[in-house]
Amino acid sequence: MRRATAAAEAPLISKRHRILRAAIDVFAQSGYFNAKVSEIAKAAGVADGTIYLYFDGKEDLLTTIFREHTRSYLQSLERDMAPVRRAEDRIRIAIRHHLETLGRDRSLAIVAQVELRHSLKFMSLLSHQEVGDYLGILRNVVEQGQSDGTFRRNLHPQLVAKAIFGVLDEMVTSWVLSEKEYALGDQAEQVADLILNGLL
Repeated sequence: MRRATAAAEAPLISKRHRILRAAIDVFAQSGYFNAKVSEIAKAAGVADGTIYLYFDGKEDLLTTIFREHTRSYLQSLERDMAPVRRAEDRIRIAIRHHLETLGRDRSLAIVAQVELRHSLKFMSLLSHQEVGDYLGILRNVVEQGQSDGTFRRNLHPQLVAKAIFGVLDEMVTSWVLSEKEYALGDQAEQVADLILNGLL
């Protein structure tokens, strides 16, 4: 009985994933406000009504995209950082992880950097938990580095975490808006050197 249930659920999981992927691509191409549910359904290869079996509508799709991708991103970041002890190396991993992850998926980067920011409602809703969790990871690394004497102790850890996030956020936005083709992850080391060593 359990196997039959799992087999029956597998296509549902696959279909939900296809809908989310289609929503990312349609939002990136048409813009969130111009995108139609029918476009997303067509791109996913499902009937229009099928979207509503999984999501309440466009707003739910956009929120789910951000939350699920951020959750997956933070889990993979923590896995990459777990075996590394030095705070400096952990910051470098965080920087490279951020730039390479979004650099691999331009459509997702457009949704994250542009479409989610058209509305204060989305920004305030999503920044509290998911971005807060991300800043918490960065803050913990900064506190570790301050505790072992690697980083200056006269800087507030939360301020440093926000500054790191802000630099990375701007790097991704510039890449999204740029007409030049380049690998975003290739800039990770220079960004890390700037953040860790400053200009002096």
